[in-house]
Amino acid sequence: KIGLSNKINMFPYELSGGEQQKICVARAIIKKPKIILADEPTGNLDSENSQMISNLLFEYANKNQSSFVLVTHDLKFAEKCDRIIKIEDGTIVGL
Repeated sequence: KIGLSNKINMFPYELSGGEQQKICVARAIIKKPKIILADEPTGNLDSENSQMISNLLFEYANKNQSSFVLVTHDLKFAEKCDRIIKIEDGTIVGL
């Protein structure tokens, strides 16, 4: 689902930053957790891969009745969430 099956025999240091990030998301969901904590899960990805990863996370959460807590600067990603808490300079400025 993350598009890296052709890299199965590579070591992490042989992957790009974006590929490593996609692997981290896959590893996070493989054990079917009830809660995922995600800090900038699309931070190193281009727009196409960012969309794919955000769709994967939402699909996983819906299918498995799970939740994820997301920290992001990507407003398009954040707007898909059920609840947004905006923080500026360490202070909550919006719910």
